[in-house]
Amino acid sequence: MRLLVVEDEEVMALALATGLRREGYAVDTVGDGSAALDLASWNLYDVILLDRDLPGVHGDEVCRRLVGRGVAGRILMLTAAGTLTETVDGLALGADDYLSKPFAFPELVARVAALARRTSPAVPPVLRVGDLTVDTARRQVRRAGREIPLTLKEYGVLVELVRARGAVVSAEQLLERVWDENADPFSNAVRVAMVGLRRKLGEPAAIETLRGAGYRLRDDSDGGS
Repeated sequence: MRLLVVEDEEVMALALATGLRREGYAVDTVGDGSAALDLASWNLYDVILLDRDLPGVHGDEVCRRLVGRGVAGRILMLTAAGTLTETVDGLALGADDYLSKPFAFPELVARVAALARRTSPAVPPVLRVGDLTVDTARRQVRRAGREIPLTLKEYGVLVELVRARGAVVSAEQLLERVWDENADPFSNAVRVAMVGLRRKLGEPAAIETLRGAGYRLRDDSDGGS
């Protein structure tokens, strides 16, 4: 899942990005409202963490414009003001959730995960394809009952393939969704993650390669290319 962190305090932005990446999310960061509006126009984010007190374009206005554009990503508004009035005002602007600073990082992660599951189409907490089960709440993968340990990127790739529901997902789409804006479009990161994922999932092959198009998850036991 890909997140956008909009926070003008550099230390806070770095801490949030670092922590969320360790949780397996691809994270982009910006420090002002105008940049946030631009990035949200170019990229598809599952959740946008939006500081309310931004320089330039205020967080309230950013939220209002994003909602007005019909941006699919859920908005979690962050603010130093924690009064009931502030919370109500933020939700009235179209934010999906509201969190006051200072906050406990585990709570932030839980709220982000909950919002991510409400993206369109909604993502259930447990995804199943054939004998493969992905528990997104526990970040746990099982095949035929056997638990499979994955790296963060392998897990991210698998979730995107499961979410596609049998549709083909290109390497470019995987790079955009699982990595962040700093990823080299000419790197072999997707291929490396795919090799590791295939090996760990074992036989019969769960992932099918369509040359020149991308990858898709098989829903049968016939094996794949």
